[in-house]
Amino acid sequence: MNTLKPNAQRAKIAIGLIWLVLVFEIISLISEYFQYVLLQNVAGGKHVSMEMATANDNRQQIIAIFYMIVYIISGITFILWFRRAYFNLHTKKSNLSYTDGWAAGCWFVPVVNLYRPYQIMKELYRETDNLFSKKNYNYPKPLNSNILGLWWALFLINGFIGQFVFRYSLHADTVDQLIVSTVASMLSSIVGIPLALFTVKVIKDYSNTEPLLFELTDDNCMEIPSS
Repeated sequence: MNTLKPNAQRAKIAIGLIWLVLVFEIISLISEYFQYVLLQNVAGGKHVSMEMATANDNRQQIIAIFYMIVYIISGITFILWFRRAYFNLHTKKSNLSYTDGWAAGCWFVPVVNLYRPYQIMKELYRETDNLFSKKNYNYPKPLNSNILGLWWALFLINGFIGQFVFRYSLHADTVDQLIVSTVASMLSSIVGIPLALFTVKVIKDYSNTEPLLFELTDDNCMEIPSS
């Protein structure tokens, strides 16, 4: 029989990196705004020196590189936490819809990654809540799956905007096209800020409840020690 595995450290690391992503979203938004102003000056016929243009490009590239590194690492740590949480729920419920391996793999399957992670997260919330309710277990903050819809909507919107920015910027040569790309990037950061906040809440809410699984017993499994 599988036993529960500690997940608090994974949650802590994932949350920390998401806060870092939030910081870079704000930095990116400010930097994109500066670029927008510069491009508007160019479009309006104002003089923009080569030094100013080069400094803008260098700033944007540096921010983009660091943002991408932090975002990728953050995504990995989130998935590690997510898979472990689903694994732990499997030790208490034998009829979940998917395997814990699929909880990680579904993020990388085209089309499926548009809905399956949300389904698993919702099941994680719902079944954990039901598990405690059936056992008359009083825990301080019942899981509220209502926020998951908004969280996932922000995730999808941010992803679609990101895809647009990436594809459009590859062929953005004129000032007007660069302005469109810059505005879209600003919009992506604007969406990314609440997305980061909601993601932190999703992890915190569940990770505050998950340790109670160590104390829960049922008719089909042995008591899991809390140590």
